[in-house]
Amino acid sequence: MTMKRRDFIKKVGAGTVAAGAAITGAPAVHAAKRVRWRMATSWPKALDTIYGGAQTVADRVKAMSGGRFEIIPYAGGELVGGLEVFDAVSRGTVEAGHTASYYYIGKHPAFQFDTTVPFGLNYRQQNAWLYNGGGLELMRKLYAEFNIINFPAGNTGVQMGGWFRREVNTVDDLRGLKMRIPGFGGKVMARLGVTVQVLAGGDIYPALERGVIDATEWVGPYDDEKLGFYKVAKYYYYPGWWEPAPTLSVYVNTKAWEGLPKEYQEMLVTACAQANLDMQVDYDAKNPAALKRLLDKGVQLRPYSKEILAAAKREADGLLEELAGKDARFKEILENWNKFRADSNRWFSTAELGFGEFLFRQG
Repeated sequence: MTMKRRDFIKKVGAGTVAAGAAITGAPAVHAAKRVRWRMATSWPKALDTIYGGAQTVADRVKAMSGGRFEIIPYAGGELVGGLEVFDAVSRGTVEAGHTASYYYIGKHPAFQFDTTVPFGLNYRQQNAWLYNGGGLELMRKLYAEFNIINFPAGNTGVQMGGWFRREVNTVDDLRGLKMRIPGFGGKVMARLGVTVQVLAGGDIYPALERGVIDATEWVGPYDDEKLGFYKVAKYYYYPGWWEPAPTLSVYVNTKAWEGLPKEYQEMLVTACAQANLDMQVDYDAKNPAALKRLLDKGVQLRPYSKEILAAAKREADGLLEELAGKDARFKEILENWNKFRADSNRWFSTAELGFGEFLFRQG
C-alpha cells in the first residue's frame, strides 16, 4: 500500500466516523464527558445483598461508560443518616440515593406504594404494576414535587414476620409490645396496640439487645442472620404480611438527571433494572441455606395465627380507605393499584397458586 493510499483511507475513515456521529447525534460528542456522583444509601455495608443493589448500579454504569460515569455508593451514616436519603437527594446535597420509600411516608403517605403495601403485591406483581400497570408514572408525578426521579432498583421478595422475645399468638399478645417496624406495617401494628419505632438497619440490634424494643422485623434469613437477631430473640415469625415484595429505589435529583448526557441516562436506567433483578435472585439463592442455619441454632419458627392475620388485614384495609378519603393523590394511586391487584390476583390464584400448593410442601 502506498503512502498516498494510506493517507486517503485515514481521511475517509475519519470522515465516516464524523458523519456517523452527525447522523446518530450526541454519543460521539459526549463520549469524553466524565461524571462522578455520590449515592447515599440507607444500608450498612455488612448487608452485602441489600447494599449490593447500590453497588450493582454503580458497577454497571461504570462498566457501560468505560469508567467515564462513576457513582460512588456510601453506607448509611457516612454522608447522611440512613433515614435522611430522601432529603439529601431532594435538596441536591447528593446526586443520588438508594433507599426504601416507605421510610418517608411522613412527607406523603402515597410513597408507601413505591415500596410495598400490607397484603399487597408479590415481586412479579409489583414489577408488573410499576413497569406496565401505570405505577411508575403515578409515582413519578409525586416525586417530581420533591425534585426527585425514582427508579426501581432492588427487591427482597416476601419478607419474614420478625423476631420476638416471646410468643405472640393472639392480638392481645401484641398489645404493649415495643417493635421496630416502618411504614404502613408500623401503622397497622400501632392500630393493634403495638408501640412502634423506626430505626435504621445498623441501629436495630443494639436496641433489641438492650431491651429498648421487644421485637423487630428486617428482611429475611440471610440478612437477619448477619445482623445477629437470633442471639437476642428466639421466636421468628412468618409471613411478613406488611412487606410482600418491597421495592428498593434509586433516587436521582432532578437537576442532576437533566444534566446527564442522554446515553448516561440510558445506562442508569439499565443499571437500575439490573439491580432490581439481581437482588431478588441473590436473596432467593441465599435465604434457603440461611434459614436452615438459623433453625440449627435453635431458632423457633412460628406462623402468625389466623386471628392476627385477619385483624391486621382489617386494619390495613381500613387505613388505606381512611387515607384515600383525606388525600386525592393517594386515592388516585390506590384506585389504580386496587384494580391491578384484583386482576392480577385472579390470575395468580389460578395457575400459580395451584402449582405452589401442590409442589412447595413436597420437599
